[in-house]
Amino acid sequence: MALASLLILLTAAGYAGLCSVKPFAPCRKCSGTGVRTRHRTVTLCRRCHGTRARLRIGRRLLNDSRTIHAHGTRPDRKAAPWQ
Repeated sequence: MALASLLILLTAAGYAGLCSVKPFAPCRKCSGTGVRTRHRTVTLCRRCHGTRARLRIGRRLLNDSRTIHAHGTRPDRKAAPWQ
């Protein structure tokens, strides 16, 4: 039981490290090419908009949690007293 918990914890920590070092992954819809071919027409990928990358789920969760925390905390009073 302890070994399974440790393995899950190490996997989560490894994924968090990967999301912080490399926040973008190749787009799954276009396989990282940025274009889609349908019926002999080449168009930009709708999911990645031709950038060939997507934001990882873990990085998106981290960004959302930072935004929620920033909106929920008081502003720094030392910066400007008139604000």
